[in-house]
Amino acid sequence: MSNRAQPDAATQVEIYRRMALIKANDERSRKVIMNGRLVMPYYSPRGQEVIPSATFVNLNDDDYLCTIYRGTHDMLAKGFPLKDMWAEVAGRTTGTCKGKGGPMHLTYPGKGVMVTTGIVGSSMPIANGIAWGSQLRGDGRVTVATFGDGASNIGAFHESLNLAAVWKLPVIFLCQNNEWGEHTAYDKTSNVRVADRAAAYGMPGERVDGNDPFAMYAAAHEAVRRARAGEGPTLIEAMTYRFHGHVFGDQDAYMDKARKAEAVANDPVPRFRARLIAEGTATEEQLAAMEAEIEAQIDEAVEFALNSPFPGVEELKRDVFAEELA
Repeated sequence: MSNRAQPDAATQVEIYRRMALIKANDERSRKVIMNGRLVMPYYSPRGQEVIPSATFVNLNDDDYLCTIYRGTHDMLAKGFPLKDMWAEVAGRTTGTCKGKGGPMHLTYPGKGVMVTTGIVGSSMPIANGIAWGSQLRGDGRVTVATFGDGASNIGAFHESLNLAAVWKLPVIFLCQNNEWGEHTAYDKTSNVRVADRAAAYGMPGERVDGNDPFAMYAAAHEAVRRARAGEGPTLIEAMTYRFHGHVFGDQDAYMDKARKAEAVANDPVPRFRARLIAEGTATEEQLAAMEAEIEAQIDEAVEFALNSPFPGVEELKRDVFAEELA
């Protein structure tokens, strides 16, 4: 493992910035909902901040991401602007989809966020299509499909891996295994590790500690290198744990209390923060200033969203047909 790519000091700080942004945005999202300022479905990504943060620092803005309805952390780590995101989840015209996508269908091509899908597992075949387009154009772009452990048991997972391997598509299949497929524990639905399934399709598969920024960075770096070099897809199974229930309001009574307490006690965000300071990579003052700036940006984004107008009735027929029908 010692010869694998490791993030330099600046990259480590950038990974932390993205992690801190995800954490702060999640805390604000839950607060806004609890205060009744917004009513919407919300899927907390707390506990999974490392995975997209350490992965997407290896990507360019024009590389692609296909994520899922519980993918707010993926979008933020890929650079989705806060104002556009908050306006969209609030259903306002200033949102990236003019308020029509809402919290489960966010899209921002300017940062490569191509699709946010509410259909379990559908990020993978869509990612294959986008990656195939890159391959045909020869543009050198990489596509990442993120999904949960529950999606690894549906047909689209197997079909997508098979096709990507056969065509050597520049795609990375990133499974964020938080041990729960909605309300069902992973070990009740499968006898094999997700990463081990890669061998059946002739592609590399790796199981990684998804809460370790260095391990996550190294695995993603190699997967991106392979994709850009035309060597085909990689399957990464990033092990983590979600701190909250499947959806906001879910009391998570089905989750083992001791296991959850252990995960929360090992929260990857403050743990990585402490490491950066202990190793002299960043100072307390530097990180505190960064965190304060993030909070200010979220403040501005929330107020921008809530002060923006709702779509009018005339928007019902727009963006549906190429030409308006009588």
